[in-house]
Amino acid sequence: MEQKKFSKATDAVWAGEDSPFFKGAATTPIVNSVAFAYTDLEEWYDVSVGKAEGFIYSRNTNPTVAALEEKIRVLENAEAATSFATGMAAISNTLFTFLKPGKRVVSVKDTYGGTSKMFLDFLPAYQVEVKLCETGNHEELEREIAKGCDLVYLETPTNPTLKIIDIKRIAAAARKAGAIVVVDNTFATPINQNPLDIGADLVIHSATKFLNGHSDAMGGLVAGKKELVRQVFQFREINGASLQADPAYMIARGMKTLDLRISRQNDSALTIARYLKSHPKISNVFYPGLESHIGHEIARSQMRGFGGMLSFVIDGGYGLVEKFLPSLKLVHLAASLGSVSSLAGPPRTTSHVELTAEQRALLGIPEGLVRYSVGIENVDDLLGDLEQGLEKL
Repeated sequence: MEQKKFSKATDAVWAGEDSPFFKGAATTPIVNSVAFAYTDLEEWYDVSVGKAEGFIYSRNTNPTVAALEEKIRVLENAEAATSFATGMAAISNTLFTFLKPGKRVVSVKDTYGGTSKMFLDFLPAYQVEVKLCETGNHEELEREIAKGCDLVYLETPTNPTLKIIDIKRIAAAARKAGAIVVVDNTFATPINQNPLDIGADLVIHSATKFLNGHSDAMGGLVAGKKELVRQVFQFREINGASLQADPAYMIARGMKTLDLRISRQNDSALTIARYLKSHPKISNVFYPGLESHIGHEIARSQMRGFGGMLSFVIDGGYGLVEKFLPSLKLVHLAASLGSVSSLAGPPRTTSHVELTAEQRALLGIPEGLVRYSVGIENVDDLLGDLEQGLEKL
């Protein structure tokens, strides 16, 4: 892997797109061809078995998709990267690549709802032992890892309560146990955090979110150690959860402004979190940039910025959430995040819709919680919108 020479902002624009393209195109072309033809059978064979670079069939590899994979590889300081049709495809394919019957995975209770569903229902059905620890309890995580495990799965900051896990500390414990460390870096993005630099083996992104940034294309990405990525790729190429050329192009295009967007969202989210923290109708605010956040010091040590996601609890429960959210003018009430426009919603319709109210309570997610994804709008306009909504409660 060549040594990085540029800033994240520059790599977001140029990584994977610094080669001459067809007919001198200045941007990565969308290559929708399913198959790629060869006139030399030996060359065709060498590419087919991985002895030479090239493309055979777009379920496996594709030129447009490869450019996106190279972009995330560089941004995450990884040896290799591969892609998927969705973020959940990236998560589930990675888990099923390394977890077979009799294997053991250690994770935390605070993960995205789809991931939680994998841990609570799908993996146990395949005789995989799952241990979910209290997210902020690093000692419990270390104890369970020391008992023996094959994979440690972390999400930091977590969805939707923005809890923070010390990646370096837990990765050290996993290394002693011989476990693979996988980190979902969707909320932080490689602009704010690089888990591979502090001990992780693989990093996962729902590229649908901040990487794409415009809520118009779906995809997932995995980057990390070359041999581990190779195994995930082999599982994916047979499983078939491949990313298509068109969304790959749109995600890569969105990533060119990633540094600009994340810088704005970092600043705005901190401003909004501080405003909500002092509001009498808000009982709690979850944002790692707040000095009062329990994970603030850890976040400072492993993050360059605190992200564009926050959540807060309205004093009065879900009934007031139902009144508050429709009164907002500058958010989409929608089940996504990371867009240029602000989005909001309760976990029961967004991050943890797959779970029951009892399961959400078990994970420590109150029904009065609002997850708020800060866009790139003027922050004073967003503050005014929140204020007028809270005044109606």
